[in-house]
Amino acid sequence: MTSSQVYTWEPSDRAIAERYGLRAQDVLRFDTNTSPAAPEFAAALLAEPFDPPLNEYPDSSYGDLTAAAAAYLGVATDRVVVGAGADEILDLAGKAWLGEGRRTLIPTPTYPMYAVLSSQRGAVIERIPRRQPAEGYALDVEALVARLDGAAVVWLCAPNNPTGAPEDPAKLAAILDAAGALEPAPIVVIDEAYAEFVTESAVAWLDRYDHLLVVRTVSKAFGLAGVRVGYAVGARRLIAALETVRPPGSISTVSAALAAAALRRPGIARENAARLSAEREWLAAGLSARGWRAVPSVTNFLLVSIGSAADADAAAEHLLRSGIVPRTFPGDHPLAGHLRLTVRSRDQDERLLAAVERWPSVTDSATRHP
Repeated sequence: MTSSQVYTWEPSDRAIAERYGLRAQDVLRFDTNTSPAAPEFAAALLAEPFDPPLNEYPDSSYGDLTAAAAAYLGVATDRVVVGAGADEILDLAGKAWLGEGRRTLIPTPTYPMYAVLSSQRGAVIERIPRRQPAEGYALDVEALVARLDGAAVVWLCAPNNPTGAPEDPAKLAAILDAAGALEPAPIVVIDEAYAEFVTESAVAWLDRYDHLLVVRTVSKAFGLAGVRVGYAVGARRLIAALETVRPPGSISTVSAALAAAALRRPGIARENAARLSAEREWLAAGLSARGWRAVPSVTNFLLVSIGSAADADAAAEHLLRSGIVPRTFPGDHPLAGHLRLTVRSRDQDERLLAAVERWPSVTDSATRHP
């Protein structure tokens, strides 16, 4: 993305419903990787009085939320900073370490916000293509390491979005080692939005690398995307740099309380991740049986190969007419020809499969119609 390009956000349920002549309540979001249900404790908590009360500003230090995040990860509170979603944490990193002409490295394909935020800061974006699909879109460590010298920030996503693949810890460590050998060392941001779906985490390396920043969220496995709370953990010098550019009240009192309560209940994320992982395998098999090949994933979403970019666009339009919203990729994207589909509840996934069943396969497209 160049500075002249504009990133557009997802259309609302209402906008999609109006376009396709549907009811807004019948629109299913298979594009946002959110959980199909919020945790049960949330409704009860909303009925309780808040401290401070809602007529006052929130505690700008977010002490309770920060302590909950620190306890969840097993680190000291001064190594944690919180923000309005992981996206604000990523934005803070851009504010702290990027600027006009500074270089940033982005292995692609990956989460598009890295390029959006880097572009907003006037940074020079260098995209490092990942390896081929047959290699699971793995990081090209050699190519990335060769470009490290002089870079300000390296953006990594583990597991990677939108491919759903895990990152090899040895490769992540190799990048961190190479970056640490440089002076100054590039800041390596590892976005672990889907960390609860895997067992490996770079949090274990914090004492080894003082140029490592790990970003987390309560949006995915905790099922609180609407709360908009994320947090980062790293060496004290990195956290201090983020604190200097963090707005004093970007997280509401309600959001901070809900996120802190969730982080004190880690079983919620573990159970939800386990359930969605099992559902993912069921959904992948169902899609495959209908001719849509799902790329192996460890997350709560599936990258699905449809065919050409035109095939994927047509399939997306078919799903939208059924009230199902997929994530699409433009024709110049390395994943053009694919759709990304969130794993949701069984009844919602069955509705997706029913729509896919109505889509013509390559072999019978002459006789079947969407």
